[in-house]
Parts: sequence; structure tokens; C-alpha cells
Amino acid sequence: MNIIQKWNSISLVKRIICGLIIGAILGLAVPQVTVIGILGTLFVGALKAIAPILVFFLVMAALACGQEGGGKTMGRVVVLYLVGTFAAAVVAVLACHFIPIVLPLGSGASTEGYTAAGSVGEVFSNLLSNIVANPIGSMVNANYLGILFWAVIFGLALKKAGETTKKALNDFSEAVTFAVRSVISCAPFGILGLVFSTVSENGLGIFTEYGKVLAVLVGCMAFVALILNPIIVFTQIKQNPYPLVGKCLKDSFITAFFTRSSAANIPVNMTLCKELGLDEDNYSISIPLGATINMAGAAITITVMTLACVNTLGMEVPLAMKILLSFVAAISACGASGVAGGSLLLIPLACSLFGIPNDVAMQVVGIGFIIGVIQDSCETGLNSSTDALFTAAADFHDMKAAGKDIMAWRKK
Repeated sequence: MNIIQKWNSISLVKRIICGLIIGAILGLAVPQVTVIGILGTLFVGALKAIAPILVFFLVMAALACGQEGGGKTMGRVVVLYLVGTFAAAVVAVLACHFIPIVLPLGSGASTEGYTAAGSVGEVFSNLLSNIVANPIGSMVNANYLGILFWAVIFGLALKKAGETTKKALNDFSEAVTFAVRSVISCAPFGILGLVFSTVSENGLGIFTEYGKVLAVLVGCMAFVALILNPIIVFTQIKQNPYPLVGKCLKDSFITAFFTRSSAANIPVNMTLCKELGLDEDNYSISIPLGATINMAGAAITITVMTLACVNTLGMEVPLAMKILLSFVAAISACGASGVAGGSLLLIPLACSLFGIPNDVAMQVVGIGFIIGVIQDSCETGLNSSTDALFTAAADFHDMKAAGKDIMAWRKK
């Protein structure tokens, strides 16, 4: 019992770092003991299982109890999401302009069983279909647009319900929140298993053959996380943004990096928002929405891989077309959740702007699958941590206007 109490008294982030280090050591020392990896599988599975229930009941309870989940703050969050995603695509264009990349086409991983997105219209058709999907099916398939839509409908319908019903909804929300906290407390063991699987299966060789494209992808994402996003946050809170940026990267990026799932990281982000003292009526909506439309990492991946293909084929592309690519990448990335396979399968859509054949574009997708263990991890970490960052920036903007201390969370 004393050991458990001592363990729980240590900061969760420090415990996660311990799990990370131990997982990496075991992955290099005993890669054949694959049973260790089941810890990561169970952790991600538990997060994915509880997240849809958490979102549905939090949103429904907030609306049913007569509280407005959004208003001006919610609108500000959405604008930050869209501006951040487009700006990230522009960063990727500039990086590829100054650091041309050539890909070893013909040696991509197999893309059998995957279908690339046909057009921007098709992406948005899928997106709109997800919004009105069956509510039970949305819960089962973790379709967060559908979950949000039906939670809002039921929440508004229950506004006229009796106090007993509303109290029951709040009690159930609290119960789900407790379950989420219990799962997150197991994060050190989950991260241990995830790191073990990654290291034992891939080793360090992935950094050699595709080192340059990985360096550009990760470099762009690091620039967005450490330079661009802080600038955007500064425009909202008008003071040093780095304490907030650091908090979001520390508490959200790390888990998202290893789970490689924005959906699995929704409970983590909601816990983070609570620690920051944000309005639950706002973040209960903005966090799952961000997991769907806030896709700076995906916009970077689509742009870099497409321009790398353009360079490989020796095509001369005017700046105006590259800016158009930024726009298409940002819009397509916002609808990535409606496409099986995520951001990589939107690359052929972007390549079609330059008349690149689909079979060549799919070779680029194959290379994306090879480097996905790093690329997708960084992409998810950036996307998910930015959900919490921009939600906090918008909320703090309003809190500061009301004369409240927006850095009170640092004193806890």
C-alpha cells in the first residue's frame, strides 16, 4: 500500500517519462517478449472505448442544464482551428521551397486495401454524412461529428426535463469522468507498452533511408508547435504564451504521440482543460470538434509529401499553385476523419492538382506508411495538443477581458 501511495504521489508526467524510458530499454534488450506490448494495446483500447461516451454525456448534460456550450468563445476556437491549419500548410510550402526533397519512388510500402479520396467534394460529402449518421453507430465507430450532433439535439430536447433527470445526467457525466481519470492513471504502463512495441518492431533504421523527408516533416511540425502556435496564442492572451504552450505539449503531446490517436487523447485533453480552469461547457464541445477539424499536422503531411512528389518528377510549379495547394491541404485535412486511412490517403487528391497520375501518388502514400511510425505520431501529437492549446487561448481571451487571472493554474 505504501508503494502504491508513493507511486501515486509522483507527477503523472514523470511517471509517463519513466514508462517511456523503461519501454525503450526493454524494446532494445528483449524485443522477443512481445507480451509487453499488450499494455499499450489495452491502454489505447480503454481510452478509445470511454472517449465517445464521455463526449456524448458531457455535451448533453451541459446543454440540458440550461448552459450555453459555445457562444463567442466557441466561434473564436473554430477560427483559431482553421487559421492554424492553413498557416501550417503554408509553413510546409515554404519548407519544401527551401529544402527540396526527392523520394525513392517505386519502393513504397503496399497500399493494398486502401482507397484514396477522390476529390474535395467527396471528402466533404463523407464529412456531412458522418454528421447525420446513426447516433448508436456514431458511438460504436467513434464518429465524433455524429456524436456531437446528436448530443446537441438530445441536450436541447432535455432542457425542459425535470430536475431529477438533469441531476441524473450530471451524475452520469461525473461517473464517466471518474472512469476516464482511472484509465489515464494507467498511462505510464500504457506508454511503456506502446514504446516497447514501436522500438522492438522498427528499431532505429527508419531514420536512415527516409531521413530527409522525416526531418522536413518533423521540422515543420516542431516549427508550428514552438513558433507559429505561440504567435497565434499571443494574439489572444497578449502575454508570454510559452507557459501555456509548454503545459499543453507536456500533458497532451506525449500521450498523443504514443497512442497515435486523436480520439484516444480526447479524455486526456479534457482533463488538461479542467486543470487549466477552462469552461467545461466550451471544452466539452471544442475538444472533440478539434479532433475532427483541427488538423495542422495532417495539412503539413499532405503538403510536404505532395511537393516532394512534384520535386521527384522534376516539375516546375509556380508559387500561386503552391498556395492553392496550401488551401486544398487545409480544407482536405479538416475532413480527413471522414476518409479511411487518414491524412496519407488525401495525398493523391492533392497530387491531382499538378496532374500527377494516381499510381505515382499511391507510391508516395506507400512511403508515408513506411515512415508513419514517426510521421503519424508527430502529426497526432501536434493536432491533439493544439486542440487544448487553442481552446485555452480562446477561453483565456474572454477571461482576461473579464479581469480574471488566466495564469491561476500555475499556482496550483
